[in-house]
Amino acid sequence: MISSQQQNEAIATLQTVRDCLRFGESMLRSGEVFFGHGNDDPWDEALALLMHQLALPLNSDPRVLDARLLPLEVSGYVSQLVQRVNHRVPVPYLTHEAWFCGLPFYVDERVLIPRSPLAELIEQSFAPWVDPEQVHRVLDLCTGSGCIAIACAYAFEHARVDGSDICADALAVCKENIERHGLGEQVRALQSDGLAAVDGPYDLIVSNPPYVDAQDMASLPDEYRHEPELALASGNDGLDFTRRLLLDAPDQLSEEGVLIVEVGNSWEAMLQEWPQVPFFWFEFERGGHGVFMLSRQQLLEYREHF
Repeated sequence: MISSQQQNEAIATLQTVRDCLRFGESMLRSGEVFFGHGNDDPWDEALALLMHQLALPLNSDPRVLDARLLPLEVSGYVSQLVQRVNHRVPVPYLTHEAWFCGLPFYVDERVLIPRSPLAELIEQSFAPWVDPEQVHRVLDLCTGSGCIAIACAYAFEHARVDGSDICADALAVCKENIERHGLGEQVRALQSDGLAAVDGPYDLIVSNPPYVDAQDMASLPDEYRHEPELALASGNDGLDFTRRLLLDAPDQLSEEGVLIVEVGNSWEAMLQEWPQVPFFWFEFERGGHGVFMLSRQQLLEYREHF
């Protein structure tokens, strides 16, 4: 915890960028915050907060370290540190910015903070598992901030992309990001409960749906409590949403279409429930797990098991 006395002393005595970063790292370390939303150490967290406060890029000239700050800049930075340490608010919710596939996105507590390993596949246009030339329509199911849909639009420049979500609040964020990236002619935001109201068929359905099981939900770090539970929890074994998706997906896929879904730690429950289904599990160079692929033909072949 950052005490009131520490806050007041910091505002009164911190003068330079270097001072603020040192103080921030110390407070983040002693506060034992959890890192899992884009940064992996206290220095990077302190840097992200301070550079946002100063409206400077993260890769600013090192000479800025000895620049003196205005009292208002210092107090704003300390206030955000208090939110981060005392209330466990993730940095992207404080700065309202997260990066995915090298692209910036607006985020707030209406949506999950982007962190999916799907980014690695999107950057490769899903090749060699998908022929990019044959992808004309893409659906990002459970789109949230729209980061996956928008990244797919960059990856497949000539494809139409839909981002769907059940939550109107999340779709408002998605629409804001579509507008920010100038992709209104290529990307649509659709409200749909699962696949009930989407506009298929699609050559590629990508989804980072709710998949956290009850046990994991109960033990999540406090930082994750700021994210919408609707986008995380999916029943006792984490597969409530995925069961529906496996049943419904072939009806929204083109003849050669494929389904690619992230299920995180729930992949073990999938293998136990459907040992006969030939899920293809991706491996990632930058870390991450629990992402599978099935073709439309496979979904139809094993439909009775779902």
